[in-house]
Amino acid sequence: MRILIALPGLHRYDRGAEFAFIAVAKELAKVGDKVTLIGSGNAHQQAMPYRFLRAASVRRENFESYPSLPGLRNEYCYEELTFVPQLLYRYRPDEYDITVTCSYPFTNWALRRPVLGGRRPRHVFVTHNGDWPAYARQSGARQSEFRFFDCDGLICINPDFHERNVRRWNSRLIPNGVDCDRFRPGLAQREQFGLPQDKMIVLMVSALIPNKRIEFGIDAVSRITDAHLVVAGDGPLRKTIAAEAARRLPGRFTLLSVAPERMPSLYQAADVFLQCSKDEPFPLVFLEAMACGLPIVGHDIPRVRWFVGDDEFLANMDDPAAIAESIQRARSLGSAGRDKRLNRAASFSWTKIAGMYRDFFQDIITGSDTETGFAKTDTQRARSI
Repeated sequence: MRILIALPGLHRYDRGAEFAFIAVAKELAKVGDKVTLIGSGNAHQQAMPYRFLRAASVRRENFESYPSLPGLRNEYCYEELTFVPQLLYRYRPDEYDITVTCSYPFTNWALRRPVLGGRRPRHVFVTHNGDWPAYARQSGARQSEFRFFDCDGLICINPDFHERNVRRWNSRLIPNGVDCDRFRPGLAQREQFGLPQDKMIVLMVSALIPNKRIEFGIDAVSRITDAHLVVAGDGPLRKTIAAEAARRLPGRFTLLSVAPERMPSLYQAADVFLQCSKDEPFPLVFLEAMACGLPIVGHDIPRVRWFVGDDEFLANMDDPAAIAESIQRARSLGSAGRDKRLNRAASFSWTKIAGMYRDFFQDIITGSDTETGFAKTDTQRARSI
């Protein structure tokens, strides 16, 4: 197959959707598919199994103070708008059988543009950043940009999204994955991050944005006298979070920006992993932490249990006291579930996940999916994870 994956942050950022798309692209290229990525970053120095084309854009950080408008609701949309002209310059529809993105509205529209005198490739939308474009469209959003959303296939990265969309869109339940060769248990080397040896290290890996709710983590950890909170990430709330941590956690807080190749070592340096967000589509960080053997403290809802299983230390993320109690239990009991945690992470290997992508792409290209067919097979897939 000839596959195009387009996203502004490709080869510029190494977290979240960008990381997932690159992992899938590598696996698909290994089995012989011709995969092209278009993003705003630069080609890596090492050899890549896929082709990368650069489409320049203005970095999202430059738009953090811009107003929220329909179609331009946050800094990511502004960045995407500047990405599309170069994307259209690079994009040749007749070179591909299928196109893929998780970015709406402008990238989705560009990849679905009419083709004069030729055939438009099939288009797949992945819900890495949420299923809101697909769901808003089917909920009757007549006066917004969501009414223009469309795709030939919708990859839902959790069961909630799939249940909400399967009756309207040709949907397939495909989770994210993890590289267990990189993320695995190892010797803690706290000194390379300047972390204390005599404290419990609670790790959050997160963008510094409102829905990540890092202030709840600060509040919770402040209730544990021998705990040190580490936050790895960046974003528009960096000053607010630093000020709150200085007030609530003086001398017990570290804010880091860590290169991707050092992330496994950071997980290995921690005692407990904490995620305070209440509505993550599928946090890759859960899988990375589990693959390194860390006990998980997260929001107690069915979706999170689907990610991490029933034996982790989940709590109401609106209650800092309950979060602190779960952190303490994770410290005391977390080592008992280590083997189960490692086995669960291994079931989400990128090789397996990319195979599910490939099967879905082939079904879309050949037109073999039917409404009842894909709903039934997805139930079976969900049970197998």
